[in-house]
Amino acid sequence: MVDDEPPIVELVTGYLEREGWSVTSAGDGRDALAAVERFDPDVVVLDVMLPGLDGVEVCRQIRTFSDTYVLMLTARSEEIDRIVGLTVGADDYLVKPFSPRELVARVKALLRRPRNGSSGRPGTDAVRGRTAERLPDGLEIDEARRVVRVDDRPVDLTALEFDLLAALARDPGIVIRRQAFLDQVWGIDFVADDHLVDVHVANLRRKLGDDPGQPRFIETVRGVGYRLREDG
Repeated sequence: MVDDEPPIVELVTGYLEREGWSVTSAGDGRDALAAVERFDPDVVVLDVMLPGLDGVEVCRQIRTFSDTYVLMLTARSEEIDRIVGLTVGADDYLVKPFSPRELVARVKALLRRPRNGSSGRPGTDAVRGRTAERLPDGLEIDEARRVVRVDDRPVDLTALEFDLLAALARDPGIVIRRQAFLDQVWGIDFVADDHLVDVHVANLRRKLGDDPGQPRFIETVRGVGYRLREDG
């Protein structure tokens, strides 16, 4: 739990500990980074407005060495603040003031989505056989090892970005609606708007070197969702 307001830290910590979780707190960005490296937490609840390094920079640095879930808190409701947080790798966000019960529910929803390895959903063991043959030219996905290559070049994806790509790759050419992405990748109990999917797909495209205007891999079906192109 990372926040420079002790009453908020105390309140949230109390709710989380009542769920049986062990909670460590930090009051600024540098202490937060040190704590993540030391304790390797399952979830980081991270305030945006912090002394020293702000939450956006902390999240960006966390993503260079950890795949822990990051739930960002912001006192500002402007959309741009949420977009920036998601762009640097946050998994979800809450706007202050928030309900501690909602925060607990969102943490639970994040933890129901396995961070590493197979997600356990049907069809997640591998992208292989006929499906692999239908992938766009230049794109290789090894779901068992969670490895992606573009033109034989390895691509460094977060676990969430990999799960999005794997969901598309299980049935190339078929459109996946945004709500279906939320259900498959975040979990059916996760509450969020469609914009969360759009931001993470944009991050995925950028890492794949895919131009949304002339997509090589991921196509947007306006007003519906996304699909992976077949056979290049």
